[in-house]
Amino acid sequence: MQIAWISLIPFGIIILSGGIWLKPVPTIYWGGITLTLFISFCSGVIALPLGIILALGRQSNLLIIRNVCSFYIDFMRSLPLIAVLFFGQLLVPLFLPVEIELNRVVRAIIAFAIFAAAYIAEDVRGGIQSIPTNQLEAGEVLGLSRPQIYLLIVLPQALRVALPALTNQAVGLLQNTSLMAILGLVELLGISRSLLANPEFIGRYMEVYVWLGICYWTMCTLISVISKQLESNLNPDKL
Repeated sequence: MQIAWISLIPFGIIILSGGIWLKPVPTIYWGGITLTLFISFCSGVIALPLGIILALGRQSNLLIIRNVCSFYIDFMRSLPLIAVLFFGQLLVPLFLPVEIELNRVVRAIIAFAIFAAAYIAEDVRGGIQSIPTNQLEAGEVLGLSRPQIYLLIVLPQALRVALPALTNQAVGLLQNTSLMAILGLVELLGISRSLLANPEFIGRYMEVYVWLGICYWTMCTLISVISKQLESNLNPDKL
């Protein structure tokens, strides 16, 4: 059942992009739950590898790399998300050449990704620090290089340890997409506000926001269930 639900996401994106002989719909016209899931998914796909790179960089023996990664993580974690979103939506276009234009959805995805990557980096770093040093020494004895040790030994275990924290980041990222309603993108919360602006639905705040809460609860619960199932498969001894 979980796989069936997940498989609907790429199918929906294919339809919106003009697959199956349909007319493509530009992302600027996407809205509702489709836009919420699209921004969350794409931001997560970008933020996870970026966060892993930052976590490894913060553990680097090279001072310049360690300091740059540490500064980025600490700087991004000191900023409120809404400020990063405002910068991405309103100020980034001012610094780009006239011939380069990023639509608002792409700018939102990039802003969410660079913000979430700083938090993911700390979660992954905590997982890396939980790995006993004798495993690194065992990898060196086997003749593995430093990148091979981290890629084949450290990172798989670190990600497994950090999975609950990464799930929390995924849920938070999904919920934080509601901030885009402030900036004019009509995602799930934006659709709800548009409905309440309709004269036919004036005063129906309870119905709209209860339904909105049910939608967010369903999506967040689904993420938690999938994560719990994955954690059980990775840690069968803890069942």
